[in-house]
Amino acid sequence: MTSFRGGSSSGAAKPRQHDRDARGGRGPRAGRPAHDPSRMTAYQALLAVHRDDAYANLVLPGLLREAGLFGRDAAFATELTYGTLRARGTLDKIIAVAADRDISRIDPPARDALRLGAYQVLHTRVPSHAAVASTVDLVHSVAPGAAGFANAVMRRIAERDLDTWLAQVAPSEQDDPVGHLAVVENHPEWIVRAFREALGGDLAETAQLLSADNDRPEVHLCARPGRADAVELADAVGGQPGAFSPYAVYLGGGSPGELVEIKTGRAHVQDEGSQLVASALIEAPLEGSDERWLDLCAGPGGKAGLLAALAAQRGAHLTAVEVTEHRANMVANAVRGLPATVVCTDGRSVGSDRDLPEGGFDRVLVDAPCTGLGSLRRRPESRWRRQPSDLPPLTKLQRELIAAALRAVRPGGLVAYVTCSPHLVETQVSVTEAVRRSGMDVEFVDARQSLPAGMPGLGDGPTVQLWPHRHGTDAMFLALLRRKS
Repeated sequence: MTSFRGGSSSGAAKPRQHDRDARGGRGPRAGRPAHDPSRMTAYQALLAVHRDDAYANLVLPGLLREAGLFGRDAAFATELTYGTLRARGTLDKIIAVAADRDISRIDPPARDALRLGAYQVLHTRVPSHAAVASTVDLVHSVAPGAAGFANAVMRRIAERDLDTWLAQVAPSEQDDPVGHLAVVENHPEWIVRAFREALGGDLAETAQLLSADNDRPEVHLCARPGRADAVELADAVGGQPGAFSPYAVYLGGGSPGELVEIKTGRAHVQDEGSQLVASALIEAPLEGSDERWLDLCAGPGGKAGLLAALAAQRGAHLTAVEVTEHRANMVANAVRGLPATVVCTDGRSVGSDRDLPEGGFDRVLVDAPCTGLGSLRRRPESRWRRQPSDLPPLTKLQRELIAAALRAVRPGGLVAYVTCSPHLVETQVSVTEAVRRSGMDVEFVDARQSLPAGMPGLGDGPTVQLWPHRHGTDAMFLALLRRKS
């Protein structure tokens, strides 16, 4: 049975209202009402992302329900939201030229409406005149004084196609290949450089990765071992079994949260790459006892849910650790009815917390907090939100968590270090430095051997980096470590 142990409540922050104007007074429905609920919903999602630091995948479903949008209307709002977020950097350059002013000098409500309109003109089949008119209507609703300005800017944008605009705003491919790719493929330059380094300097493959980052990702389901079979689940939901993970199902569309299989705990939404790196820890051979498993950074619970289901089949018990109370509650929900204990504490407290004894576990997963650069397909706003300055505190935390995991695992036991990022500082550097500083006798285990046979593009080992353009997964990194003494 699942149990939960935690300390005092830290108090989750209340979500901010998403219908306030960025200037504090009037909401986005102020003024005359917008005639198009799909565009207004997309605009509200952009406003929440840029004003409240919200994530589109969290805020958009509620906005769709509030607006009563389903089917094609919901799909259109979703495409506008995610597409505009992906292309924001390049759209801003084009808008700045068309407006003859820096993007920062445009009032935020009008700025988000112009981004939405420019995306329609340059990236969709919406007729230019319809995109211009609907954008002006939207601006009239959210920033009435800027309607004439928006009309002029949109008409200038509509005078040229995307290729013509890119030729004007992108650096020369010959003189500045990284800068050129950054604009053409809608990524900040520092991320392009980091991806290129992780791919061994291969600029052509970097371009393939960036392009894959801009594709709309499929929804992946995980069939819970012991509760559902992937083939049967695929038939039930109208999907297809995954290419690599034995638990994966690719879902063509729809709202996965409405599936009865999700509601009854037979499956959960989880990228196939996350399934692969979590199950690799369990597939790796282990001598001696194999009954005590630990997920050191368990929130929000996807990997813990898979591990707990596998534990139920193998006579093991999972301890799932999460430092924040509201995320610990999410983990408890994910492992309900499975052999798991959820502990709300800091994973670095191994040895000082009675639930986390040193040498007390046979297998330990460290799915460490990271920049999330490996999931830019699913969270496109992160590419513009993250900065290089985010790396030092994150890598410090990653190394501390790896050190804690090495203390928690018994001699002969296994640790899986996982990040949803291909940045070398968060992958190779973090794990190598943590092992070096641990003072323990630790060896790297070839992680390729714990992934499905015949899986392509896994490199030379012993660590593994998955890629959207190679594997169709998030860019998950995996290192397997065995504590020898």
